Amino acid sequence: MRQVSRTEIRLADGRALWYYDRADADRSAPDPRELPARSSGSQGRFDPLLREWVTYAAHRQDRTFLPDRAACPLCPSMPGRAGEIPSGDYEVVVFENRFPSFSPGPGGPADGAGHAEVVCFTPDHDASFAALTRERVETVMEAWADRTAALSALPYVAQVFCFENRGAEIGVTLPHPHGQIYAYPFVTPRTERALASARAHRDRTGRDLYADVLAAERLGERVVAETAHWTAFVPAAARWPYEVHLYPHRSVPDIPALTDVERADFAALYLAVLGAFDALFDAPAPYIAAWHQAPTRTGRDLARLHLQVFTNRRAPGKLKYLAGSEAAMGAFVSDVLPEQAAHRLRAALGAVRPG
Repeated sequence: MRQVSRTEIRLADGRALWYYDRADADRSAPDPRELPARSSGSQGRFDPLLREWVTYAAHRQDRTFLPDRAACPLCPSMPGRAGEIPSGDYEVVVFENRFPSFSPGPGGPADGAGHAEVVCFTPDHDASFAALTRERVETVMEAWADRTAALSALPYVAQVFCFENRGAEIGVTLPHPHGQIYAYPFVTPRTERALASARAHRDRTGRDLYADVLAAERLGERVVAETAHWTAFVPAAARWPYEVHLYPHRSVPDIPALTDVERADFAALYLAVLGAFDALFDAPAPYIAAWHQAPTRTGRDLARLHLQVFTNRRAPGKLKYLAGSEAAMGAFVSDVLPEQAAHRLRAALGAVRPG
């Protein structure tokens, strides 16, 4: 299989864009637009009660919102229509967000410092991640790994988060298949809590909490599918109606640490899981797919890379909303037992395990 090449260009307002290609391609097309200076000016405030940072990005109020297909900024550019990607075709593209959640460049949490990037998985406006080829998924993973490594090397970045939001029901404002990468100036609250649990478990037992969770789940009824290098399971305390975690069998801190074989194995499994999500309701499932990676400088011996994917659809035509208990108190009440969810997802897979 051909290696992935990376080509960097600059957009009209100075933002960086990276093409990731397996095939030979001319990526010299310039950005013909006249753009104002990119918006920034985020700030962070610390909540002393919850001990969490909250970031404010008021400039994002003017970001692109549900544009007509003809005005999609993520489609390849063509004569008379220039978007964010100057080339007339592409494989995978990453670029700095025109309306970033964080102020690009150095600083601390109070400065709202960090990075926000967009990852385009395909030039096909009507496609989805589940429709990608295994090779294309591997190219996406190369982009995730490359940008994770680059952002992690910045001294003011504490954690890198690669994710995809899919579907209007989940809050997506651009339907073109894409994800995002956030580089936070702080370790996120969920990761802080997980690391505290992992540290307490190690102090008490001498063992790795993530390894113990994976070992227990692989013996149980909540496994959805597994391959030589990965297991997909519904966690025992799943918060969302249908939620699957994908763990590599080898403990690694982040995506760059995965081998080529592990990445290829993941591609097959993940495509199968996404296909099962869609098959559950005979319709495209809204979902969030979130890569949990170790912080860049702390807790790397405690964390373990894994992917969490969940949908807020609990039944055909019905969504799970964050109501009073979830939104105000952070205490989830779910409508679907994890064992039922795993059984239904296995059925949707056709009881055929990939790999």
